[in-house]
Amino acid sequence: MTEGVMTPPVAHPMEKFQRQVRSLVQSKAVKPADSIWKIALLYGDEWSHWKQELQDFDFSMQDPISDLLAVESWDES
Repeated sequence: MTEGVMTPPVAHPMEKFQRQVRSLVQSKAVKPADSIWKIALLYGDEWSHWKQELQDFDFSMQDPISDLLAVESWDES
């Protein structure tokens, strides 16, 4: 009998982004009350991609970072 290899589910790209932003908050580069646009300064050329992703999830650049960190599931259904 062969054993199947269980592969973990692939994380949504926004989960990785959320972890990176959480790390920025923990390192005090930004504050949870700061507007999301503030992280644009730290993402440089990648920002246009992440900005579009955030807007696809109905975030505005004026929303606080804490709203982004509060998301529990990035389900697109």
